[in-house]
Amino acid sequence: MTKKSANTAFHIAVLPGDGIGIEVTAPTLEILKKVEALTPGLSLRFTEALVGADHYLATGTALPESTTRLCGEADAVLLGACGLPHVRYPDGTEIMPQVELRMIYGLYAGVRPARLVPGVPSPIVGAEKHGIDFVVIRESTEGLFASIGKGIVTNEEARETMVITRKTSERLFDFAFRLAARRKARGGKGVATCVDKANVFKAFYFFRQIFDERAKRHPEVCGDHIYVDACAVSLVRRPWAFDVLVTENMFGDILSDLAAGLIGGMGMAPSADIGDKHAVFQPCHGTAPDIMGQGKANPTAMILSAAMLLDWLADRHDYAPAAQAARRIERAVDHAFAAGLTPCEFGGGDGTRKIADAVIASLARVGDD
Repeated sequence: MTKKSANTAFHIAVLPGDGIGIEVTAPTLEILKKVEALTPGLSLRFTEALVGADHYLATGTALPESTTRLCGEADAVLLGACGLPHVRYPDGTEIMPQVELRMIYGLYAGVRPARLVPGVPSPIVGAEKHGIDFVVIRESTEGLFASIGKGIVTNEEARETMVITRKTSERLFDFAFRLAARRKARGGKGVATCVDKANVFKAFYFFRQIFDERAKRHPEVCGDHIYVDACAVSLVRRPWAFDVLVTENMFGDILSDLAAGLIGGMGMAPSADIGDKHAVFQPCHGTAPDIMGQGKANPTAMILSAAMLLDWLADRHDYAPAAQAARRIERAVDHAFAAGLTPCEFGGGDGTRKIADAVIASLARVGDD
């Protein structure tokens, strides 16, 4: 933890990205500036930079060195969705600078909250009564994704290799237990659950063993286990039973999308990729070329990602005003949706501008504690 001096601005690198990434970034910056004005002691400074598929088409690089350097120098990064289906590298893979940033800065903890906002429909019977509020933590630098760009393909077969290391797993599990403890202090269950396939694969048995070792260092919370297939079933039957789920990269990629489906879809799902010193915050959704430029994109996932950014800065720098601003944004989102906001993906007609304006208006009506 590094203590922040009062009246020192947090420097935020802003990478709007492609498609609707650009469309949801602009109103999110408006909301951050509004909450800054409402929060004594909070000062934010923004620097925008280019990244993504359109930049690749124009220059031949998706993540320029200047942008990478900015991300390393900033206090945190706010990233819009990147990539377009028709823009690919020569090997056929899509443009994914967000994955490159994870590898460059060791952002091993992919944090994917799943919280059902008041007024948002869930496909799960009983969700409104019981509530949904859990977090999927996806290891983001190893697992099956360690093979990106390294797989072997012949005429007869294709091979990709899963990598799980002790060093990264220990940091990942410590992060998960600390998060479970923070959630417990706020009234949560205080349970971290390891999601694996330890009954079949040696790598996952190794993963589970490390989880159990680290659990002994965090007696303030409970450590539990579940196989990934059983977890998928439980998530669609009783998602309110979970608190913090921690898992390998590919399993986390799949389960976090499933989690988003439980709380209204990708437009409601924020995320973060966090390391020991750096962090990137972005919505779970993609660039949505089918609706780009139409004003239909739901900016809520990006807005809640910005709240996560503030909360992380508060925790990292022991700075209460940033935490107060994060809570204020979350409450403003809750207030706006409880009042009847209905985005296009829910069958309504509320687009990007109307949703953002409703949240901005709610910021002045809700408290910060």
